[in-house]
Amino acid sequence: MGISRDSVHKRRKTGGKRPIVRKKRKFELGRPAANTKMGAKRIRTVRTMGGNLKFRALRLDTGNFSWSSEGTTRKARILDVVYNASNNELVRTKTLVKNAIIQIDSTPIRQWNESHKGETAGRNNNAETHENEEDS
Repeated sequence: MGISRDSVHKRRKTGGKRPIVRKKRKFELGRPAANTKMGAKRIRTVRTMGGNLKFRALRLDTGNFSWSSEGTTRKARILDVVYNASNNELVRTKTLVKNAIIQIDSTPIRQWNESHKGETAGRNNNAETHENEEDS
């Protein structure tokens, strides 16, 4: 049968049925979801209309993540899928989709923060000075 993105099969606003006047067309074609999982990078190409290519990510292990308040973007490793509001099964199967909450390796962002601000994120500076006072 195939996946279709047409509106021919839908009913009218009044509830009446529409007559089917033509077959399915190429521009109404839909494709199955990629369901991108975590793992070693595996990307398949899909030929689209006009001879163009789309790239389907079947597995990914890294991504481009931005820190919008600081205006910086870094490539980081994906560690885990933590939460997904739409479906808990996507968390269990570690499926990467839009709006999923994921855990990433903070090293590239932490290094950027240290080089620009001169401070280490996630460490309490008061605790270090407090330990130094106790030693002396």
